Amino acid sequence: MNKPLRRIAIFCGLLVLALLIRDNWLQYVKADHLAEHDMNRRVPIERYAQPRGNIIVDGKSITGSKKVDGDDFKYKRTYKNGPMWSPVTGFASQRIGATQIESIEDRILTGNDDRLFFRRSLDMLTGKKKEGGNVVTTLNAAAQKAAYNGLKGLGKGAVAAIDPSTGAILALASTPSYDPSRFAGNTNKEAEVFQKLDKDPDKPMVNRALRETYPPGSTFKVVTAAAAMEHGLYTDIDGKTDSPLPWTMPNTRTELKNEGNIPCKNASLRQALRVSCNTVFGKIGSDLGKDKMLETAEKFGFNEEQFIPVRSNASNFPKEMDKPQTALSSIGQFETAATPLQMAMVTSAIANDGKLMEPYMVSELQAPNLDVVEKHSPKEMSEPLSKENAQKLQEMMETVVEEGTGTRAKIPGVTVGGKTGTAQHGLNNSKNPYAWFISYAKTDSGSPVAVAVVVEDSSASRDDISGGGLAAPIARDVMKAVLDSKK
Repeated sequence: MNKPLRRIAIFCGLLVLALLIRDNWLQYVKADHLAEHDMNRRVPIERYAQPRGNIIVDGKSITGSKKVDGDDFKYKRTYKNGPMWSPVTGFASQRIGATQIESIEDRILTGNDDRLFFRRSLDMLTGKKKEGGNVVTTLNAAAQKAAYNGLKGLGKGAVAAIDPSTGAILALASTPSYDPSRFAGNTNKEAEVFQKLDKDPDKPMVNRALRETYPPGSTFKVVTAAAAMEHGLYTDIDGKTDSPLPWTMPNTRTELKNEGNIPCKNASLRQALRVSCNTVFGKIGSDLGKDKMLETAEKFGFNEEQFIPVRSNASNFPKEMDKPQTALSSIGQFETAATPLQMAMVTSAIANDGKLMEPYMVSELQAPNLDVVEKHSPKEMSEPLSKENAQKLQEMMETVVEEGTGTRAKIPGVTVGGKTGTAQHGLNNSKNPYAWFISYAKTDSGSPVAVAVVVEDSSASRDDISGGGLAAPIARDVMKAVLDSKK
């Protein structure tokens, strides 16, 4: 071979080598990136080429699929009672994308999960159409309905309910809400519906149970009581505390006020929780100091995001505080802020004799033939307080419901523990306050449900807004729904 031909051959060989390298780079290194790229229209076409698998509650699907004529996308998502369930499902939209369970478990729902590879291969050989798998939730339909219906007429608010023994989420409601079916397709009209919802100042698309943090007000006093007992400041819940009245916060001339003329001077822990004494719990926080209060709050889950598998915002207990700020934080004010899920976790740990179970909302993933692909096992997250102290705190919370501020949560024949909270809202408390209630129900076999309710922006007059008046009846109805479903 002469020299020019040899050079041409080498050059052609290098071109072929470069082509092979480029081809392998695209197929193996960049494949996932290209497959998931926003501009790759083949991905959504394939995603909606067949019905999606379903999201299941109590053995029944709360989702479906509908055939679409004259479009590249053959099927679009449908929802049963969409506004009630959207805080659980999120949405799957051909135009917008997907959120929450619809997004996190998309590969199972579309049938593209690697764990379904054998099933897909078998279906290809037999000529069977591709199918999506199912997501089975821990939700209780009756509890969700009670939560949603209770909130509907009260403006903005949220409910989270948990099974204390396992961490399984039983209800997750948020109002105002939206119907994901209204923008599940690919039309301009549906895109306009989404844009209107997205810009709505009332934020109907925000999952308030997971994504909004509120000052928890007096409901946080159960955490402060736990800290007092765990750190040995007080052990006898019926003994007197060192709580003068009036009490001036350290290094200030500011007296910490109680609501109304309530008996708080040197009140016992039980009495202080029953009538919700700011002075008692504020002084406890100040006496313990920020480090001990922070330690207890973080054992309950504060300052950490939760994944259920949907992400829940981290609730906040301040890490840098002086003594007055520690006092205010210990009664749920200053910079203390919590999601409804977080306060349900606090309540569930108390009801579960001090053990906090990791919250979760998906019990199992199913293949299209209903074989179990993945099953969740309950997992202990922490132990914020001892069994002995948890049972003392249960006694205190049960007194709140029997003869304190939480009497509207009573359920005949059932032991109920609870705590009310009315938290300041707006500059100088100028807006209607947040109404909170946390509670659990207890039977001979244990506690099957713990609930947190917050009413954010009630239309009721300011004087009528209270955790015991607005939020407690919702918590009662949710607990009763769970108890009735177990009969």
